[in-house]
Amino acid sequence: MAKGPRRVSIMVSSTVYQIEPMLDQIFAMLTAFGYDVWMSHKGTIPLNPDLNNFENCLIAVERCDIFFGIITTAYGTGVEQKGEQSITHRELLKAIELDKPRFMVCHKNVYSARALLNTLSSGGKSLKGAEGRSVLTLDSKSVLHDLKCIDMLEAANREDVKELADRTNNWTQPFDSEADVLRFVTTQFDPEGNNVELLRRIQETKEVADHASAPAVAKALTAEKGQAS
Repeated sequence: MAKGPRRVSIMVSSTVYQIEPMLDQIFAMLTAFGYDVWMSHKGTIPLNPDLNNFENCLIAVERCDIFFGIITTAYGTGVEQKGEQSITHRELLKAIELDKPRFMVCHKNVYSARALLNTLSSGGKSLKGAEGRSVLTLDSKSVLHDLKCIDMLEAANREDVKELADRTNNWTQPFDSEADVLRFVTTQFDPEGNNVELLRRIQETKEVADHASAPAVAKALTAEKGQAS
């Protein structure tokens, strides 16, 4: 049976803790808009059984057309080794490395915690940046579960790029409520809405890439059939 063009894929990257209903709504909205939504919470991340969970998530970042990241006050428990970056954090860094089209939202408490720490020092040393915050430990998770949530915000903002004018693909939208996030989803991803020109370019880029890769895919499938026979 002939298949039509592959739908634009959006990977939704986030922790799941305490935001399951919001993720359900995001999934329903993006699906209704016509996207192929990749979300671990809904079991729609393409999987390779030969790989571990971390590898599958990072490959999904490589393969997706659009990356939608949600930074909350929960950092996530998916880490390979204690003290390392969570898989949600690593997904964001991979999307930045690949310069994927990124749409990011971040809870206002993460902004507020960062703003406060940036005004403080300890032992004469500023608490700005990941290095400055490395001397701190959290005694309570009432505001943030992990200070690395701030690292994620700063990565999304591309604060590694010194000149503000050189920072692109770095908009991070603060949110305080579920309604804020859902409004952002509608504004950015409605294929007939305010962002229609960008979404069309992404669709066209995907179709060109799919067309270019088709011969290689066909060759690989032919080789597999030959081995099977």
